[in-house]
Amino acid sequence: MNDVQNNQSLPYSGVRVIEMTHMVMGPTCGMVLADLGAEVIKVEPIAGDSTRALRGSGAGFFSTFNRNKKSIAVDVKDPRGLEIVHKLLGNADVFSENFKSGTMDKLGLSYAALSKLNPRLIYVSHKGFLPGPYDHRTALDEVVQMMGGLAYMTGPEGRPLRAGTSVNDIMGGMFGAIGAMAALAQRERTGHGQEVQSALFENNVFLVAQHMMQFAVTGKAAAPMPSRISAWAVYDVFSVKEGEQIFLAVVSDTQWALFCDAFGLDELKADERFATNNQRVQARDWLLPRLRTHMEAFSAAQIGRIFERIGLPYAPITKPQDLFDDPHLLATGGLADVTLPPDASGAGQPVITRTALLPLTLAGERLRLRAAPPALGQNTQALLSELGYTAEDLRQLTEAGVVRRQEWQPGDQTSPSANELASA
Repeated sequence: MNDVQNNQSLPYSGVRVIEMTHMVMGPTCGMVLADLGAEVIKVEPIAGDSTRALRGSGAGFFSTFNRNKKSIAVDVKDPRGLEIVHKLLGNADVFSENFKSGTMDKLGLSYAALSKLNPRLIYVSHKGFLPGPYDHRTALDEVVQMMGGLAYMTGPEGRPLRAGTSVNDIMGGMFGAIGAMAALAQRERTGHGQEVQSALFENNVFLVAQHMMQFAVTGKAAAPMPSRISAWAVYDVFSVKEGEQIFLAVVSDTQWALFCDAFGLDELKADERFATNNQRVQARDWLLPRLRTHMEAFSAAQIGRIFERIGLPYAPITKPQDLFDDPHLLATGGLADVTLPPDASGAGQPVITRTALLPLTLAGERLRLRAAPPALGQNTQALLSELGYTAEDLRQLTEAGVVRRQEWQPGDQTSPSANELASA
């Protein structure tokens, strides 16, 4: 094993992060730092992070964004619980939160309060908006996609459509992690912590900035993606044999020649009206229907093999669940085996599955999974003991409902695979 995979040599080994986060944005920030080696302690309410039990489109939130973390369940509204959090923060490097503005102030966990407790603390806030006229509003990923131009660009004309994943939440958390990294580097020079803010709306604006700039330099508004004027004649989804679909791209004159040769389109290759890409774009309205009819004779697998052999871009239309068995991800270590605790999803039982790792390598290796998402309060006992609490203290705090502890190990019981659950 490469030494970078030794936890002690990971970039943020020795950095302690305390997070009070839920949903996607805040947990993503902690997950990035945890994957890079930080000790991330998730402070949860006694009832647990609400995303543990979400169903529907939120069923994968907790189990995706909370790996490599520890969990301590504490009632921070009780003075004894708040004292525990203060002790954790006394020697922490980063505090991360994504609650509604004012919540941390009411709990006595504002940056102003915590910076007095620990002047070296980096305080990361994940919000809907950076400070300004909108910061009183309640924001969600879909809200900022609608008001920030992304939904307009994603859907067809007159039908704004949110992107098919939590793009702003995830990227907002990533920018929070980047801000924490920058603040940690600056602390090396100054010795002082600082407050870092990341926000959904501003993240969304960054995502659509290329379309803003497109208008600035061309004077023409960017059209929604489904009705945009493509820069290439062949750059679309094709319906082929047996109703399958495949995305095909032919983006240069050289590729056009290769494409025509491979699929018996000698007549089109010789037609001077299609000699250049710009000519083909101008002829797209009547060229594409002809190409679609021709490609219907081939299966998606046939086309894929030919495109791969001659080096043309293509893509099968893949559903998310199909990625569990993607040969490239399996061969390159992009997925890690994981056993989810019974309370880490709405399944209510352990789930053996795979999880997607960060899309990067260090020293040629992927950052591995070191710990599954924790059960609620899985590390309460160990962390309180580290803070100096005795077994009797723990018993009293547990009986009083100030803390909650739970012992669960992946080997406690077997569970069906993700595919078995899906077919049950």
